[in-house]
Amino acid sequence: MTKSKSTLEAREVSKRYGYTQALDRVSLTVTAGEVHGLVGHNGAGKSTLLRVASGRMRPTAGAVHFNGEDVTKRSAERLTRAGLCTVPEGRGVFPNLTVAENLNMWTFAGSVRRKDVEERAYTRFPILGSRRHQAAGTLSGGEQQMLAMSRALSTNPKLLLLDEISMGLAPLIVAELYEVVVQLASEGISILVVEQSARTALSVADEAAVMASGRIVMTGTPDQVSDAVFDVYLAAGEGGKAPSAPA
Repeated sequence: MTKSKSTLEAREVSKRYGYTQALDRVSLTVTAGEVHGLVGHNGAGKSTLLRVASGRMRPTAGAVHFNGEDVTKRSAERLTRAGLCTVPEGRGVFPNLTVAENLNMWTFAGSVRRKDVEERAYTRFPILGSRRHQAAGTLSGGEQQMLAMSRALSTNPKLLLLDEISMGLAPLIVAELYEVVVQLASEGISILVVEQSARTALSVADEAAVMASGRIVMTGTPDQVSDAVFDVYLAAGEGGKAPSAPA
């Protein structure tokens, strides 16, 4: 059986903030065309790993590989141009620009056409089409998240990193967003979903990893890791230590 090609590999990645060990020898592989869920309690290190993977932060040790190349020292801008895009926590839209202007921010380099970017965005999220002349800051939280995702998709990424896109949104909106996530994976885009809400991430993931105290404590299918998720969250809620990684 042919081994699936990996799109993203974090290899023994560590990150320290002063005396705080935010990441401790984390290894994670996202296979081409899959949704990989990364779950864990608040402060587990999930967002730090995404910042390292996307080039927004350098690791203290270890390496990041994207499409088989070591990209540990590449900037976030270079990685974006290479096809690695992030939808950060907090959405990050330009509130004073219209929906159309937010989408067109990514077309100035000339690699993609405005018409194509808008057409794809409004096809995936029809509500954005009816809001195209509306300031992004006046959109609902769910509509802003749709806009943030559409903007990331404007460059036809190979890998999409999603950081807590469900935060603060109604369940129906979250379900709609994750329907798009599944569709994107079926089109060949690799997706790493970071969520504190384990149920949300595991419901769409092909593979999953459970993170606690800066470490990956278990990987496997959503069914295989579901019990570990419960144990990790319980330990965090009680102020105890997360379970050790399997030998």
